[in-house]
Amino acid sequence: MSNAEATTSSDRTDAGRAEPAAVHNPEAERLRALLEPAVLAHRLYLEDVAINIAGSNRVVNVVVDLPQEETGGVGLDVIADISKELSDILDGDPSTDSRPYDLEVSSPGVGRPLTEPRHWHRARGRMVSVKVIQGEENVTGRIHSVDESGVTIVPEIAVKKGMKPKQGDPVKLPFDKIRSGKVEIEFSHLDEAGLENEHNGPSEEA
Repeated sequence: MSNAEATTSSDRTDAGRAEPAAVHNPEAERLRALLEPAVLAHRLYLEDVAINIAGSNRVVNVVVDLPQEETGGVGLDVIADISKELSDILDGDPSTDSRPYDLEVSSPGVGRPLTEPRHWHRARGRMVSVKVIQGEENVTGRIHSVDESGVTIVPEIAVKKGMKPKQGDPVKLPFDKIRSGKVEIEFSHLDEAGLENEHNGPSEEA
């Protein structure tokens, strides 16, 4: 049996901490298939599985997220529960090698780049900065809605310091016109943005 240590985290973006190089290989894909049913049983989405090699040890990084129709973040109690369950599965894995491992389970956090449609769904109501392809104008604003073709953003118009930002007319950005997107860190609440609270989970914001 491997020595497993589950580390709980709500955000993988730990600035300044050196990480071993991730190795994305068939073993990571095998572990993904092994662990995914347990993650789905908790009504979570398995975002990523990566294996970091640190000397004679392995670090298995598992990233879980809420379904795309929900907002908020994965609670630390949920992270702790799923960490224990995934650790038990890895301990009983008959195909694993003999090297000890550490298990780190986390949620993506607000620093995750918005690279897939589900990421945009998960960021509904948040302030984002969007870089678009050449010839189009970059946009900073709040995500109003997301559909299969793209995202609708209400731009924020810059004003003098101390004044409340003004909102522009909604802009629809097709996914194939978006070069990159990221969430802007803010301390306002999602309900202030007019986002429905029906599916809101625990907030990742302070």
